[in-house]
Amino acid sequence: MDNAIERLCSGVDGVDSLIDGGYPFPSVILVAGPAGTGKTTFSQQFLFAGADNGEVGLYITTLSEPPQWVMHYMSCIKRLNKNHIGKNVKFCDIGQLLRKATPEELLDFIDNEIAKTMAQRVVIDPITVIKDFLGVQYRPFIFDLVNHLKNWRAITILTGEAEPNVIYPHEVAYAADGVVLLTYEEIDGARKKYMEILKMRGTEHRTGKLTFTITKNDGFTVQIGSP
Repeated sequence: MDNAIERLCSGVDGVDSLIDGGYPFPSVILVAGPAGTGKTTFSQQFLFAGADNGEVGLYITTLSEPPQWVMHYMSCIKRLNKNHIGKNVKFCDIGQLLRKATPEELLDFIDNEIAKTMAQRVVIDPITVIKDFLGVQYRPFIFDLVNHLKNWRAITILTGEAEPNVIYPHEVAYAADGVVLLTYEEIDGARKKYMEILKMRGTEHRTGKLTFTITKNDGFTVQIGSP
């Protein structure tokens, strides 16, 4: 692997050892999966891990839970330092803007928020609901958004849900530098959660499904070596 590639830690126990020590910096990573697989927890740990290192993180919510509810649920995870909220971890809700903005206005707004915060870590959660508002303009918007995000010295996580019978949102996956898939499968009457790294540019990453857990003490944790 090219040691010249700078990397930032994922904030999720078990993940960095799978991707040469962290996400390539800068880059755009898609974290995809059905509802309830832990996409928000996964991405929040990414922001708080950066804040622990003195970095600034920006969480942009689209039409998911309002920021105050996200913060409320995140406060249940003991490993996250709540003192970072509003300081090194900043929240922004663009739900109202989505209802009336053009693609160009959305791009400008996101650019301005990153410029104001100078965030090294950005999360847009979820990205896929924007498709309902932009229609045929969604795919070129995603292409432009990813290019804008790469121009900032930042790593961005875009979370997204796939349409039925599709494992991940293709419009986002083709443009992203990395794709992390979260799934759950029913085995012997019980549901088991899995994480799989499908793509990570510039990285000799591990392939195959690994189980993970989400607990109040440790948050999202990947079981290395698990079937």
